[in-house]
Amino acid sequence: MNKEEISEKAYQLGFKGEHDVRGCAQCTIAAVQDALGIKNDIVYKSASGLAGGAGECIDGNCGGVSGGIISMSMFFGRTREEEATKKGRQDKYVSFRMAAALHDKFMEKYGTVICGDIHKKIYGRSFNLRNDEEKQAFRDAGAHEREDGCCAAVGDGARWATELILDELEANGLTLEDFKYLIDTEK
Repeated sequence: MNKEEISEKAYQLGFKGEHDVRGCAQCTIAAVQDALGIKNDIVYKSASGLAGGAGECIDGNCGGVSGGIISMSMFFGRTREEEATKKGRQDKYVSFRMAAALHDKFMEKYGTVICGDIHKKIYGRSFNLRNDEEKQAFRDAGAHEREDGCCAAVGDGARWATELILDELEANGLTLEDFKYLIDTEK
């Protein structure tokens, strides 16, 4: 598959994941990982609490943003071993640049990266996801059914993160094969 096809696959997987499973950050990560063929359940698990702007508080980043940043950093972030080295500092700034690029894509489309503000843009209001009645109102507004709802924001995060990863691979003469070590081999 070419870059556009892989990125579209990431979008579709992200959309479907949020529709079927929920958990925007994890669904973004799963979509990126599955589209690229690099599955790592520890990275996926690490995003468990990030749904709904983190802990369903809605005042943090959209899970499409946070999951996308985690996905990109899985490939291009710094390691503990190299954190104080020149390479570690370079890797940190690559991940910063990529995170800023994803941020800018969300700003361009949604005017914000904040979960509750994306709700307002899509549904005309935000929803307190920690309140059962409000959560039901969110569902009733089409949270996981509308083509332009939260599933689309997850799909966008997955697509854009995948595009940024593929661009960075190409710019550095790398392939996905160079990252096969990230794949989980133990359960």
